[in-house]
Amino acid sequence: MTISYQWLMQYLPEPVPVAELSKILTSIGLEVEAIEKAEFVPGSLEGLVIGEIINCHKHPNADKLSVTKVNVGNGLELNIVCGAPNVAQGQRVVVAPVGTTVHPTSGEPFLIKKAKIRGEESEGMICAEDEIGLGASHAGIMVLPHHAPIGTSAKKYFNIPDADDIIHIGLTPNRSDAMSHIGVARDVCAYLSHHKGGKYEVLLPPTLMPNKGKESLEIKVNVKAPEACPKYTGVSIKGVKIAPSPEWLQLKLKSIGVRSINNVVDITNYVLHEFGQPLHAFDADKIKGNVVNVEFKPQDTKFLALDGKEIKLNDNDLMICDNADGMCIAGVFGGLNSGVTDTTTNIFLESAYFHPKFVRRTSMYHGLRTDAATHFEKGVDINNVIPALKRAAALIVEIAGGEIASGIVDVTGREIIPDEVHVTYEYITRLSGKDYGKTAIKNILTALGFGIDKEDADGLILKVPSNKTDITNGADIVEEILRIDGLDNIAIPERLNISLAKAIPSDRADRNKMANLLTGIGFKEIVTNSIVNSKYYPERNDLVKMLNSLTSELDVMRPSMLESGLEVIAYNCNRKNTDLSLYEYGKVYSQAEGKYIEQNQLALYITGNVNSTNWNQQAVKTDIYYLKGIVQHLLAHSGITKAVLSYDEANITWKFKNEVICSASKVDGKKLKEFDIKQDVYFAAINWDAWQKAAASNKIKYSEVAKFPAVERDLAIILDKHVKYNDVAQITEQQKIESLKGFGLFDVFENEKLGAGKKSYALNYTFQLQDRTLTDSEVEQVMQQLMNAYKTKLQAQIRE
Repeated sequence: MTISYQWLMQYLPEPVPVAELSKILTSIGLEVEAIEKAEFVPGSLEGLVIGEIINCHKHPNADKLSVTKVNVGNGLELNIVCGAPNVAQGQRVVVAPVGTTVHPTSGEPFLIKKAKIRGEESEGMICAEDEIGLGASHAGIMVLPHHAPIGTSAKKYFNIPDADDIIHIGLTPNRSDAMSHIGVARDVCAYLSHHKGGKYEVLLPPTLMPNKGKESLEIKVNVKAPEACPKYTGVSIKGVKIAPSPEWLQLKLKSIGVRSINNVVDITNYVLHEFGQPLHAFDADKIKGNVVNVEFKPQDTKFLALDGKEIKLNDNDLMICDNADGMCIAGVFGGLNSGVTDTTTNIFLESAYFHPKFVRRTSMYHGLRTDAATHFEKGVDINNVIPALKRAAALIVEIAGGEIASGIVDVTGREIIPDEVHVTYEYITRLSGKDYGKTAIKNILTALGFGIDKEDADGLILKVPSNKTDITNGADIVEEILRIDGLDNIAIPERLNISLAKAIPSDRADRNKMANLLTGIGFKEIVTNSIVNSKYYPERNDLVKMLNSLTSELDVMRPSMLESGLEVIAYNCNRKNTDLSLYEYGKVYSQAEGKYIEQNQLALYITGNVNSTNWNQQAVKTDIYYLKGIVQHLLAHSGITKAVLSYDEANITWKFKNEVICSASKVDGKKLKEFDIKQDVYFAAINWDAWQKAAASNKIKYSEVAKFPAVERDLAIILDKHVKYNDVAQITEQQKIESLKGFGLFDVFENEKLGAGKKSYALNYTFQLQDRTLTDSEVEQVMQQLMNAYKTKLQAQIRE
């Protein structure tokens, strides 16, 4: 949030130096992040003076230069060489003497130095308007009226205001009461009252509205959604003249970064940053039927916004309507056909309290982030609605002319009852660690606007002021006291008592081990948003939808980690980074039978080449078997030895005790087309919770390194093409051969000589015992057992 120091001083009973103010604000929880100078003209024309050219002649050594003598007052005459074509004797001009820093409209500031130009001394510069930041013209020097006083500072002559100090405050989301200059002033006054004694009160601006004029313009208001609009007020003003704002108003808004539009709109913005109450001005002649309806419109109703874009409304978007159309999204954004224009003469000025929930939901869903929405969604002061309306109406009549044409329309749809909080003195002392005393506590709270409903020996029953939307319990009251006393004054005890608690079980170590392993084999970790676009899942009915989505494109919790990863892959592929191995820890969400389901996952993504081409090897493309190998490696690393591998048409699945712990597949081409990815992508989703259970069930067994040699045998079998290696592996494991330490496939061969629809697998087996050396006959017996199993269950032929 941005605050103008000069503007803030209008509301304090005595000036506070900016350095001291900065410390006060940070101490009371309004952290000052930066203070910067705001100069309305670069350099504020410091050092420049008004002078008169008393002599002017051509430079003896340059055709386009002139040598002048300039009287700058106080008996001082300067020799200045000038290159402007319009320089002449008798002119009153702006002069930059030696030592002055000049700030041009464009370019860097520069220092004026004494110099010799073609043999003639020059003791300054006669300025053009673009050279001192007063305009863009460089056609010649600025020639002032003959009555311009010689020797006067240019800053005084042009009435340039002093530079302002702009204070940037890091406002926490709960401090809606401080989202205005008056709100900040209220806290500062409370601090000064507590620390300096006495009673410092905010100097509030006048809120007396002019009397109603002769002309009448009555607008009827109907609040049809009181739950979303507890209070709506307005007043009509006739005969206004839309024009640029006066300079003081433009400068006030410019100092905090708000662009001036016209006098009426600028006044609504001024009051917003003064009181913290958003206002809206309608062109009253465009309100059909002279009726304002505060209501919800049907789903997908079209609304033409102020920026010319058409918006499809939700049925929970609160609208300000006339008898025919929507005029404004309440508290969020104006309409194109109802706002103030250069031809407007009659206005209806709105000041209302819109419920934060409705404003935030609409603002976030449609991506309309405005100052008004930011204030309403945090909660405005309902008791400021009418004072802000009166203040704005009075300023409009004063600045834009016209007269009040109606009484204040005040429709209170639902009364907001102030909260009451009971807090004891003992609780305040215990929680704050400091005994403030009853008087100091009451003084702080009353300075902040709290009402004391009841007081007894033990404590207070307080009525929470309407601007304090974050105060709900005793701890909040203690926080307010701590703030005003100064957060840097919190007492730190000499002794701290700590109770030891049992550590919460965590899988962080296992995650880190797995992450290190994946990183070591070339994978990179990504972190993506768990909130995604529902358009990715048109056929799913188990989505967890966001009630208050950030944007229309982020409206559901992801049911799969595939799509968020594909967004990352598409981003990289579009930038020619096509060889990717990625992993991400995250959660997926769904719902079934009215219950929400949340599952931890580890996702793997591979695409492009496994390795790049170099002098001794060609690039190898990733495929499903490479991904399968990665998963098998992870299983071995986690000690999961009893996972059952199965294949179907689209997936490879690993199960442990009939629960899927991982599935891997090639991403469908239609899905890739959605993301404009033109290369194959392979994806594996690990059910991390199930994986952890499987890893935990593994019992680690130790045995000494075998003293006796291992024996290897090779075997070639001919099978039907539809038989997968996994079938061979399962049958091999089912034999439960004690001496079989390992086996694997090392060759696949297909040829017409094998027969139609046939292929050959070449397998390698390793046999070993711990207590003795295997004999040839024992090995042959085991090999025969395997061959018989393959023949019986797979109709295999043994290749001799």
